[in-house]
Amino acid sequence: MVHAGVQLRGTQKIPPLTKPARPRTSGISDSPLRRALDCSAALAGLAVLSPLGLLISGAIKAQDGGPVFYLHPRVGRNFSRFRLLKFRTMSPGADRMGGPVTVAGDPRVTRVGRFLRRFKLDELPQLVNVVRGEMSLVGPRPESERYVALYREQYREILRHRPGITDPASLAFSNEEELLRGRDAERIYLEEILPCKLALSAAYLKNRTVRSDLKILFQTLVRIARPFRNAGPGETSRETRRRGTSP
Repeated sequence: MVHAGVQLRGTQKIPPLTKPARPRTSGISDSPLRRALDCSAALAGLAVLSPLGLLISGAIKAQDGGPVFYLHPRVGRNFSRFRLLKFRTMSPGADRMGGPVTVAGDPRVTRVGRFLRRFKLDELPQLVNVVRGEMSLVGPRPESERYVALYREQYREILRHRPGITDPASLAFSNEEELLRGRDAERIYLEEILPCKLALSAAYLKNRTVRSDLKILFQTLVRIARPFRNAGPGETSRETRRRGTSP
């Protein structure tokens, strides 16, 4: 649950996070082997997917002339700050047109953005964050400073590790936008979804191995590919709308 006295909609200012001394960490999560695997895989992914990235960049630019990328401040390992890189999926200035939580059918999401979100293609630029050492391929999803401040004690242990592009919590809540549709999205996210995510991430990090990370990566790829298998010539427009995409 959210700490007592915290105001969800932001009229009360949350004290800024203080940057603590970096604790010494050990284990597979911070080993040179894991870092080498992350960096090698991210560089290979960027090289192989660069043509797709150019096509996506062109589609975003052609749609409304706005910026291709969206950079959002997030809290990383040991409470350090970094900018999370994504392909932009919302209209320019969307931050000023609604809340911080996105729900299914959000009118701020562009037509190209709906496609990118459906197949998680908006996350591809985070391979750059991995190469920079700000993220890992597998790890807890990074959150904004405001949300981390609300659950600082839980994050104290979780953020001994690099945040990642995917993890068990990401798989468990892959339909998060649908879960939040038609509800008080930010309150539900803070009081119900985020605590569950933190518990899943903490449990995974206690016993993670390179093998378990590879399993999570495989499961993520299968989950991303599922819409491709489901979408076909006979798909009805109703089914398409239900999945949050254009006919």
